[in-house]
Amino acid sequence: MKRYVTVALLSILLSGLALAADGKGVLPKSFAGWTLSETPQTITDAAQVDAAYPAVLKEYGFSGAETATYTRADGRRLTVKAATFNDATGAYGAFTFYRHPEMTTEQIGTKAASANRRILFFRDNVLIDANFDRVTGMSAAELRDLAAQLPAAKGAAGNLPNLPEYLPKNDAVQNSAKYILGPQALLATKIPLSPEQVDFSHEPEILTQNYSTKSGPLTLMVIAYPTPQIAGERLRVLQGAAQASPNSFLVRRSGPLVDVVTGTIGSSEAQALLNSVNYEAEVTWNEATSMSKRDNIGNLIVAIFTLIGILLLVGLIFGIFFGGIRVLLTRVFPRGGFARSEDNDIIRLHLE
Repeated sequence: MKRYVTVALLSILLSGLALAADGKGVLPKSFAGWTLSETPQTITDAAQVDAAYPAVLKEYGFSGAETATYTRADGRRLTVKAATFNDATGAYGAFTFYRHPEMTTEQIGTKAASANRRILFFRDNVLIDANFDRVTGMSAAELRDLAAQLPAAKGAAGNLPNLPEYLPKNDAVQNSAKYILGPQALLATKIPLSPEQVDFSHEPEILTQNYSTKSGPLTLMVIAYPTPQIAGERLRVLQGAAQASPNSFLVRRSGPLVDVVTGTIGSSEAQALLNSVNYEAEVTWNEATSMSKRDNIGNLIVAIFTLIGILLLVGLIFGIFFGGIRVLLTRVFPRGGFARSEDNDIIRLHLE
């Protein structure tokens, strides 16, 4: 009997573990007419996702991936690779790393880009790389349904970086922005700055974007450091490197942001691009801007006199109440001893 009970408990436990494992999956079983042809393959090694740049994925906070194949009733096939990151910042960085300027912007998930049968998009902290065997007019709409079924990030993990707000839009090359969080991504994007010059020990955020001007191509790189003091120190290092190698790049600081422009830096467009990034500090004032009622002495005095008036009113009410009862009892029971005699009204001392 005990053996059967043990077997039953183990079966329940294994079923619970299987359900828990299924609950951790990112990809749905079906969406917009597409159905899984087999169980998704779970990947924990970044090298199996991208053998060329596993270190870059780790810099973006790679936490796992799934690959799956979907089919439709008409025989079409879709291969989906879903990479999960610690937060939306990492997913955004990986999206910009794999996106190319030749891609077309799409309206899928948070951000998306397509190149023929391949569509790359992310929603919160999940990056999707979808490859169709044949693209139709409904492919984008079908992937929008997939994006809606992806698990949403919780709390601050769903927040995107605010560095893109500082990039000027005029003459920008579409889909050329790259968000960098580590030295491996910096080297892979071939930025003309070394990791030592940037100094990733301070955990800076970097965003680069290409621009097409009349004088030639330009690249703007915005480096965000935790404090203006650290940015000032890095500025002096970069200024020394720029002086040692003339016509290499322009550098400027605005608050905790360090701006670097490379390319045809001798043009007026390069200087204008460098000066276009300006940090705006957000000041939060949490002190009271006016005197509260509790701290106002006038309100205190008014409250005191109000209390005195209330006490006087209460005393008057009780006096009328008890005095009225005595008068009433005296009239009802004149001999009941409730009335005071006239002799007792005035105390007389018969002194002669």
